[in-house]
Amino acid sequence: MPYKFTFDLSKAPKFFFTELATVSHQTGIHTTVLKASVDIIKKFNIEEVTGININDAIVLLHDLVDMQVANLNDRNKFLESKKRALLLPHCARNYLDSRCKAVFDANIPSYICSHCSNDCIVNHVNKIAKEKGYDVFVLPGGSCIPKIFSNTKYEGVVGVACGEEAKMLRPLLSNMNIAVQSIPLIKNGCVNTVFNMETLIKTL
Repeated sequence: MPYKFTFDLSKAPKFFFTELATVSHQTGIHTTVLKASVDIIKKFNIEEVTGININDAIVLLHDLVDMQVANLNDRNKFLESKKRALLLPHCARNYLDSRCKAVFDANIPSYICSHCSNDCIVNHVNKIAKEKGYDVFVLPGGSCIPKIFSNTKYEGVVGVACGEEAKMLRPLLSNMNIAVQSIPLIKNGCVNTVFNMETLIKTL
């Protein structure tokens, strides 16, 4: 959890994300993003909805917009990729105790989903991604990524992460000539993190 604050955008209005996407498409986004962020924060009462202060909210929105812009820039290359992987955060599992039957394989390194809980988002996404031909990795942290990509050559990667972590990992993968599509966490923390299933499926 690279951010020094926690956030929960799962309660934000649906059109908040539509507005973010619109802002991301604007010309000269980096010169206007500060004003746009403040306007969006006020328009959707993000401080009140999430409980984070305006400075942290601005940082969060900047990262979400940067993530969207980077996705757009890499989209065509990603669509042309053949061998693909999906990276999921292990903290999105329903349970992080013995109720989760996933087994951690240090040789990969990744948790191997046992499909033990029908209402677990990791289980659900795992099945969908594998049907689409993805290798799926459920990671305890970004430090596992270099070993995964040293073992297998991937051309495209979809990664679920907070904006700060995505910003740190994207250059590493880009230097390996891997096309990246990032899916933002809309609720961070060490447990029960949340991402938008519809966005992920559409990206896959």
